[in-house]
Amino acid sequence: MGFILAIYPAVIAAIVAVAALILIVIITGIKIVPQSKAYVIQRLGAYHTTWQTGVHFKVPVIDSVAKIVSLKEQVVDFPPQPVITKDNVTMQIDTVVFYQITDPKLFTYGVDRPITAIENLSATTLRNIIGEMELDHTLTSRDTINSKIRAILDEATDPWGIKVTRVELKNIMPPAEIQDAMEKQMKAERQRREAILRAEGEKASKILVAEGLKESQILAAQAEKEAAILKAEAVKEAKIKEAQGEAMALRTVKEAEADGIRLINEANPQEAYLTIQKLKAFETASNGNATKIIVPSELAGIAGLAKGVAETVKDA
Repeated sequence: MGFILAIYPAVIAAIVAVAALILIVIITGIKIVPQSKAYVIQRLGAYHTTWQTGVHFKVPVIDSVAKIVSLKEQVVDFPPQPVITKDNVTMQIDTVVFYQITDPKLFTYGVDRPITAIENLSATTLRNIIGEMELDHTLTSRDTINSKIRAILDEATDPWGIKVTRVELKNIMPPAEIQDAMEKQMKAERQRREAILRAEGEKASKILVAEGLKESQILAAQAEKEAAILKAEAVKEAKIKEAQGEAMALRTVKEAEADGIRLINEANPQEAYLTIQKLKAFETASNGNATKIIVPSELAGIAGLAKGVAETVKDA
């Protein structure tokens, strides 16, 4: 009885220790996979499964985490690579590759050091593409080069569980003498464009001045024409008014004469009055201004009258 009582605390301590060990194993076997991560799990050294975001339990000793993979889009900047163009110009080009892991299993077991593999693949692809292009074409065809490299890398990395989303040429660095020649060429091109623009500006200015002079002359001629027309119309109007006035005056005189004759006729003048009026008319016609003298038919009678008057005076 005493022996049982002596070993009882030891048994309890052992049970507690075992329970604590089991609890620690269970706690350590619980794994929480965070967002945008994936755990590649091996069981007894062979691929077992891939854990996505959430809570998972790892069997102690049997299961192990082979690789923790990030599912975010990643970027890697590769150092400059020497390339030779079709026209034998050596230059340095560095690239930037954007990629995303789509299959953690293939990324883990498909290739050793995948980033190094992508770097070497991009360098060889870049050399092949640039080798088919001349220097000037290379400097102006970045988008074409980027598209070709991305397509080749994406196809090559697909068995590795990698998706190449974008490739950019970060820097294109020709040799110093090429850069100097390009700068001189660019300067000459700018000077040529400046000269062309200046000549076109002067040409446009002269054309505008000539057109302005032409328009001013046309407007001046039109103004003179309109002034002459207005002046002629004014003279015409004045003559018409003058003729109308003369016609009205003549009509008035004729009307006055007609009225005078009518009044004289109505008064029934004597022969002596008519004779005196005829003499006045004869006097007016013979005042020296007229070119013709009209002798009235009654002149003989007037002479006889004068002779009779003279004889009467003589007798007296």
